[in-house]
Amino acid sequence: MVVYLSGRGRYLALSDLRVGQSAILESLELPDNVGDHLAHLGFLPGANVEVLRRAPAGDPTVYRIDGVEVALRKETARHITVELTAAGSRK
Repeated sequence: MVVYLSGRGRYLALSDLRVGQSAILESLELPDNVGDHLAHLGFLPGANVEVLRRAPAGDPTVYRIDGVEVALRKETARHITVELTAAGSRK
């Protein structure tokens, strides 16, 4: 897990969040066709994303964003940067 610290919060890949955590989406570093598809589903900068559950084998993971549940594979989610907020962090 790579965590970037800034004055506002902690940045990490969406794939690094644990079930129950939530964060604010910062950016997507994906091919245009994948990024455009996810944008239509609500994956836009500033959106709140919550980790709902993982498959028994650990992949894919189901996220809730803008009221929609979306399953993403780790390979895709690791290219999405989020900011972990104080309310979203769990120990």
